[in-house]
Amino acid sequence: MNCFSFDIETVPDVEFGRLNLGMDGIDDEKVATAMTFLRQQATGNDFLPLHQHRIVAISVALRQGDTFRVWSLGDEDAGEAELVRRFFDGIDRYTPDLVSWNGGGFDLPVLHYRALKHGIQAPRYWETGEHDREFRFNNYLSRYHWRHIDLMDVLANHNLRAAAKLDEIATMLGFPGKLGMSGAKVWDTYLAGGLKDIRNYCETDVLNTWLVYLRFEFMRGNLDIRDLEREIGVVRSSLEAMDEPHLNEFLAAWPAG
Repeated sequence: MNCFSFDIETVPDVEFGRLNLGMDGIDDEKVATAMTFLRQQATGNDFLPLHQHRIVAISVALRQGDTFRVWSLGDEDAGEAELVRRFFDGIDRYTPDLVSWNGGGFDLPVLHYRALKHGIQAPRYWETGEHDREFRFNNYLSRYHWRHIDLMDVLANHNLRAAAKLDEIATMLGFPGKLGMSGAKVWDTYLAGGLKDIRNYCETDVLNTWLVYLRFEFMRGNLDIRDLEREIGVVRSSLEAMDEPHLNEFLAAWPAG
């Protein structure tokens, strides 16, 4: 198995907001407020268009060989370009299967725009069979291929009205779900200097995604009950060995059995 679940966390791209709204010299918080206010006025919803998001964290949970680990790309002081480059470099290097929750609807389009902005190449990711025939019928870009599994989309049978929240599905399956943090709190947390908390939250999201994926693979018949129990055991033991406070909190909220 060479597979990873991933998640990103974003804040308003206030640099774009200043340029787009002519707000040179205005502080970040006021620019972001103007961006979301105008969006609310135009659409009735203050969630910004995807090209107006800036990535501040990318976390992955990787299952490779006999190992499992979860981490956030780059150091806390790494810029957005480095985070995005590391993400696509990992795909170019390992060609893993990708697993996400709403990755096709949010995470990947945002990554596309930010890679475009920063001039980042990702030939393996964009391959659709021109240079590698194996990608012709199984690539990262097609909604109906398996090289990237957007669990939210697949479980909803590609029907937006049937889509569910990761937190609720994880909780339904007996996994921890969100532990006091949510995407709605990321901007305020970022303004308060809480980037570490954002990265930790992002890591628990990819853990929930991975655990739901294991149940999905069991449902598909790709894992039998012994495989499923073994894979869940690998996650538990790996998190215990990492001995990080936020991962220990995750384990404490995840009853055995």
